Amino acid sequence: MKDEFAVSMEHIFKTFPGVKALDDVQFNVKPGEVMALLGENGAGKSTLMKILSGVYTRDKGDIYIFGKKIEGNLNTTKAQNLGIAIIHQELNMCQHLTIAANMFLGRELIKNGVLDNKRMNELAKAELAKLGASDINPETIVGDLPVGRQQMVEIAKALLMNAKILIMDEPSSSLSNAEIEEMFRIVKELRNMGTAIVYISHRLQELHHIVDRVTIMRDGKFIKEGKFSDFTMDQIISYMVGREITNQFPRDEVKRGKKILEVRNVYAGDRVKDVSFDLYEGEVLGFAGLVQAGRTETMRAIFGADKKTSGKIILDGKEIEINSPEDAIKNGIVLAPEDRKKEGLCTKLSIRQNISLPNLDEVSSKFGTIDKTKEDELIKKGYEALTIKMSSSEAAVESLSGGNQQKVVVSKWLARNSRVVIFDEPTRGIDVAAKVEIYQIINKLKKQGIGVIIVSSELPEVMGISDRILVFCNGRITGEVDARKTTEEEIMTYATKFYDAN
Repeated sequence: MKDEFAVSMEHIFKTFPGVKALDDVQFNVKPGEVMALLGENGAGKSTLMKILSGVYTRDKGDIYIFGKKIEGNLNTTKAQNLGIAIIHQELNMCQHLTIAANMFLGRELIKNGVLDNKRMNELAKAELAKLGASDINPETIVGDLPVGRQQMVEIAKALLMNAKILIMDEPSSSLSNAEIEEMFRIVKELRNMGTAIVYISHRLQELHHIVDRVTIMRDGKFIKEGKFSDFTMDQIISYMVGREITNQFPRDEVKRGKKILEVRNVYAGDRVKDVSFDLYEGEVLGFAGLVQAGRTETMRAIFGADKKTSGKIILDGKEIEINSPEDAIKNGIVLAPEDRKKEGLCTKLSIRQNISLPNLDEVSSKFGTIDKTKEDELIKKGYEALTIKMSSSEAAVESLSGGNQQKVVVSKWLARNSRVVIFDEPTRGIDVAAKVEIYQIINKLKKQGIGVIIVSSELPEVMGISDRILVFCNGRITGEVDARKTTEEEIMTYATKFYDAN
């Protein structure tokens, strides 16, 4: 029976100090199928896959690879030799090396005592050709490739190592729509080649494109397994969170107040061209468009992270000068950036320190030292309002789930009584229940009369939580729609309206 599976894991247990991460978990995937491994952050998905790939050792349980029982513990080398490879959400390559050098890193070919670059380039090109990417030059520096192509190199590297079991962890989280379509094509090609694929994703709407079966976990336990076609999306979500979520996109209706923000004729770099819009109290203004349309760049220019070359920013009827994030923050305009780990948080520092850092002017005494009482009040105001799940405010941010990390980003701005809060990809990489919590936070800000801007690549999200939507293409706003009445087709029409314009 086990011979039919590429991987069969039975009665897997794993405990970390004070935490039972896996509790009697089972998991199976067949050759030539795509198995979606689903669950909230903290459900145990990553722990299970780290055991399979040899990063962690199991406490108890049996693992079979192509029907053969694995005796003893796996390590990464043993897992690789068994044909197991993992493509991480954050791609793991040396950006300054060539494609071929990355693909043969640690396994370089030697001829006459020197690197056989010619042979490595030939083999790298052959593997890329199998994925339909024969146009990629293996001598290209990896850092010069777009993210989608870098991911393709990682997959080709896995195939070069004779991977028969491929784990893909949030593979679409940083890809454009075109790159996602290309990834789907590659996954289907790998499936046709007989590769067993474990597909981990929080973007549930993409599952129907490629997934054959699903395994659902919750709180470190196995919950359900079956054909994807046998489940409704509501059933999958219910199994994941342990309760029914009746509204994935809760949007509270709030009477729109006075105009808070006016952006007039802003230019910045190559991707922000004559952008003008208004934002009102108690409004969520969504920004839609294709990748590199200029949405993020516009937000960074407003926040002062990127320099604008011309244009005006008017707050509460008064023109303000923003030349740096410090200027924006002092004026009450704040940004939860697209990459929260790199730009929004100091992950090695504590929750307390992350909330305090941008608010030192609020918590410092007249002598330049931190007033502990003021800091405690600020921390309490910030994190209690958002119910951050943590052991204490002294816990390192890196120990939190993605959803709770996003709450820390927002907490530091709520402590300042900000007027305008900008969210760039607010739910990237977080699970469905945590997404709903973020949407509820947005509703809370809205009720307080704060103006909220959301940039999102997920059309259902931007349509579901926004009041108005502005659509970008080639650095310009090409359309404005009512989020309650629009369709994805209408938004995409505007998103491609000037696609060929200079």
